[in-house]
Amino acid sequence: MSSLKKIPQVRGTCWCQIGIWLALVGIVLLIASLAGGGFELLQPITALLLFRIACLVFILSALVTTFGIVISMGTAGQASPLYSWGALTISIIIISIAMSQRPGISGVPPIYDLTTDISNPPAFIAILPLLAEVPNRSEYAGADTAKQQQATYPDLITLTIDKPLDAVLTEAEMTVRKLGWDIVAIDPNTGRIEATDTSAWFRFKDDVVIRLTANDPGTRVDIRSRSRVNMGDMSANAERIRAFLNLLKTRTAD
Repeated sequence: MSSLKKIPQVRGTCWCQIGIWLALVGIVLLIASLAGGGFELLQPITALLLFRIACLVFILSALVTTFGIVISMGTAGQASPLYSWGALTISIIIISIAMSQRPGISGVPPIYDLTTDISNPPAFIAILPLLAEVPNRSEYAGADTAKQQQATYPDLITLTIDKPLDAVLTEAEMTVRKLGWDIVAIDPNTGRIEATDTSAWFRFKDDVVIRLTANDPGTRVDIRSRSRVNMGDMSANAERIRAFLNLLKTRTAD
């Protein structure tokens, strides 16, 4: 009878051992992606790819380890119970954290160039030298993007502030600094601010241009945010534009 009880425990050994090794591989990939991206040792897209692979490895580790623990009746067979349960716990924690940081992007189109003025988007000027290797570096993404933006982000529209342009420019500059963007240029003559926003984890750089236009007696504020990686931005540009407009509106409220 005792030998029969050992059968499921022995069967779970291989699965738990595989799960442990997968968790170790996942940890190495995770550290490589975060360190490589954070210290700019890797291109942002490469660091993100490594991170996604790490998450897939952790998912696989969780599944394999769970199977081994179940068929071994919780003992992990001849594998280390501590390492097996540790691999499972670490995998679940990292998967949970990764999923919690993922924005809600269901139904969001893969657009990367958003603006409050789709008929006459603010143009990048001072930032252009920084975009030498970026495809279609200055051109607006086009009518199809504008149509998708209107359908998905109808709230991204021009903001009109009942204050003179110079006062709004000062507040716009302070807003940009408050949001932590790196200012590339400020042109008081044209009411233009250009800046770059860098993501914390993988150091993705998105470019922003703000255009102020006198609209007696107030000022029209338009903003454009574009990802340097010409792929879906997971709503990052829309959130950036909202953050700027909402904070500027608060700062200029009487």
